[in-house]
Amino acid sequence: MTTLRWAVLGTGFISHAMIEAIGLSDSSRVDLIAGRNGDSLSEYRRRYSIPRSTLKLDEAVRDPEIDAVYIGLPNHVHREVTLAAASAGKAVLSEKSLTTTIADAHELVSGVRDAGTFFVEGLMYLAHPLYVRVAELLLDGRLGLLRSIRGSYAAPIAHLVNPRGMGTIFNLGCYPVSLLHFVLQTMCGDDAFGTRSSAATGNRSEFDRNVVDAALSVRFGNGVLATLQSTDSYGMSSEFAISGDNGVLRFDTNPWLPVAGQNTLTWLPFNGDPETITINDGFDAFYHQVKMVERHVAAGHSEAERPSPRLSDSIEIMELLTEWEALCR
Repeated sequence: MTTLRWAVLGTGFISHAMIEAIGLSDSSRVDLIAGRNGDSLSEYRRRYSIPRSTLKLDEAVRDPEIDAVYIGLPNHVHREVTLAAASAGKAVLSEKSLTTTIADAHELVSGVRDAGTFFVEGLMYLAHPLYVRVAELLLDGRLGLLRSIRGSYAAPIAHLVNPRGMGTIFNLGCYPVSLLHFVLQTMCGDDAFGTRSSAATGNRSEFDRNVVDAALSVRFGNGVLATLQSTDSYGMSSEFAISGDNGVLRFDTNPWLPVAGQNTLTWLPFNGDPETITINDGFDAFYHQVKMVERHVAAGHSEAERPSPRLSDSIEIMELLTEWEALCR
């Protein structure tokens, strides 16, 4: 396969980023845009010179001229559309969060495995070369024993998201939870995330009763502590820091939106001078996500490799998101 032919499902703001990223690759192209709004489809076709469009999602996922499906639809329909695309033999890149319930998540993963097609959850930031470097820093010994992780993500976007998406935890909280998962797994092994005790609290919207502000505290079985916050009712900020016996590794740029250009971290040893760590790359996370899908599809793989989430990783992330949301209610 020399060119991966994509169908993009959904005409929300995230689809713009994906279509632009696909357009930067010489091994991919968007052949079809699908959605439920004819005017939006026409605008997308005009803006990006997309050959075809359809109002019928089932036609898009079964189209014989399509190799890969990008699902930029609200997360409460991810299971249904992913299973349809996988059963049609398409590679699938579906936006985060994986689903809105753990039962749907298990059904999605089981169906994808049965189909044997490629699937990856769209935690695009993990495909950026920044996270190859982060993994190196986590394993080079500078931190010593991992002791605690703290992170928060805030953006005033509650009015932009579908109320059936279950609020800030599944909308923004999936980013610090997935990075917490990656850090703990990298430093402590694949089994470290599964044993934990959690407490959480939050505020709920008067409009749709979804959680809009949320705080989580976790103690893992190995003694590592984590505190996370997520809100989509105010602010525009991102914070993430990893503490060990010897110091703190802190993200200076947004860890969940690696950019084309310069991304930076700071190593703050408890004894010694701070070190600025810079990762330069010519492309953003969305482009690298497209290239990651291309590589795995070309190799005949059915799931991604780390740092991007494997199927088991997406399930573990969903388990903690579900736990966090239930505790907040």
